[in-house]
Amino acid sequence: MSRPVTAVRRSRRVVVRRLVLTSAAGLGAFALTALPASATATPGQIATSKTNGVAYLKSLQAADGSYAGPGLSNEWAFSAFAPAGTAAVDVAPGGDTTKNARTVYRALLSTSGWPSATPVVTDYERATLNAYAAGIDPARVSASRNLIADIYRYWQTAEPGYFGPSATFNGTVFAALALNGARTQSGQVRVPQSLRDAMVTRVRANQHNDGGWNYSKAEGNPAQLAAPSDIDMTGAAMAALCVSGVPNTDPDITQAKAFLKSKLVANSGAFNAMFGVNTDSNGWAVSGLNACGINPQTGDFLTALGKTPVDFLIAQQFNPGGGFKYLPSDTAPSAYASIDGLRAVAGGGFTSAPPVPTTPGAPRWVGQGSFTSGTATRLALTVDDGAGGLKVCSVALTPTGTTTTLGAVLDAALGAATPSGCVTALTPSSGTGAITSLNGKADSGTNTWKVSVDGSAFTSATRERTIGVGDTIAVRWGA
Repeated sequence: MSRPVTAVRRSRRVVVRRLVLTSAAGLGAFALTALPASATATPGQIATSKTNGVAYLKSLQAADGSYAGPGLSNEWAFSAFAPAGTAAVDVAPGGDTTKNARTVYRALLSTSGWPSATPVVTDYERATLNAYAAGIDPARVSASRNLIADIYRYWQTAEPGYFGPSATFNGTVFAALALNGARTQSGQVRVPQSLRDAMVTRVRANQHNDGGWNYSKAEGNPAQLAAPSDIDMTGAAMAALCVSGVPNTDPDITQAKAFLKSKLVANSGAFNAMFGVNTDSNGWAVSGLNACGINPQTGDFLTALGKTPVDFLIAQQFNPGGGFKYLPSDTAPSAYASIDGLRAVAGGGFTSAPPVPTTPGAPRWVGQGSFTSGTATRLALTVDDGAGGLKVCSVALTPTGTTTTLGAVLDAALGAATPSGCVTALTPSSGTGAITSLNGKADSGTNTWKVSVDGSAFTSATRERTIGVGDTIAVRWGA
């Protein structure tokens, strides 16, 4: 998942199908008997599917404890472990807790060479969703790594609301999933409402006439809007709206449901995707329904023959090996299909808060606790002028202590923000006291500059306001 389209769109059909266990021993252990299709999956069937699915994903862990690496890695397993009730820190090869999956993944994300010499926004979105599910605060991976700030770097100033090139619309969908879904350790949405609204506007604008979405941009293009949608991106876009605060009764969600319903195959419960029936696309669709609080086993998603999408997914799973096959005709499990299938069956969206670990002494969350003096880092900043002008940027700075100040961050943003122009002028320009003017807009009566950190209530913005490592900063003009 390293390139704009394939980075997040895991149902790459041909590519994904090749990601199977190749050793004879592996095939003997996991490619046993697929579960038979049945009507609505029972709680017992789902529990068995989760247990076996977790066991299979554990088998994918490398001897060094890793799941992630170059190319199409298996780190998405963390997004499946969490809703299935397994903490990543509890997953360790041979029981060696020093090589547990969370610790190894965090170390990888902290390296200066990750993700590559030519990163794209989906690299950071993927990492944010999976770090969160693994119990790693994505804004506080290390003293130098802030994944939220990394995503902010890709804000499109010429097309506000898009992240990364707008032509690859999935970058914006997964920005919404990551920035809204990966909450603070206390469960607070860390980004401001104005940013959430901007992303929602773009997702809505790309909904096709048939009610679904595809991975490429459709906004403003009648031919693209009239083109057929696909199952997987419809699930992802639905989830992006719902985690951004859109209710599941919203007309756009209702249209998306109708699109998915129109693709149901009566005798299996599968969704007929653009490239045919497969586990990945179905998994994404079900995860979209899960994220929106829509039961994929009742109402619109129970066929006349008594089949549901969850029933189809469980029928794709090998028993007792636990892996899922990509196509119904496949005879061996696929790593990606197994991740997408398990996450959906377990009730997950595209990320989930981590469960409490069972490893003695292991905390639910890990994250950098303070700045390291002299270590360069980034902070996520939004500036809202209260009149529809929203600026989003990642601010580079090198702290001189364990904390810094709002004034120091805004000063740094004058010349070290990506994209540039987030802050062009501020008063006062030094010292302490309330910020009375920012980007040429001055306080006026009760309308003043205020600040929120990690989704907290907005209060007076002062230069001396303490800012800690990984804080997501929102500055806003208004009453």
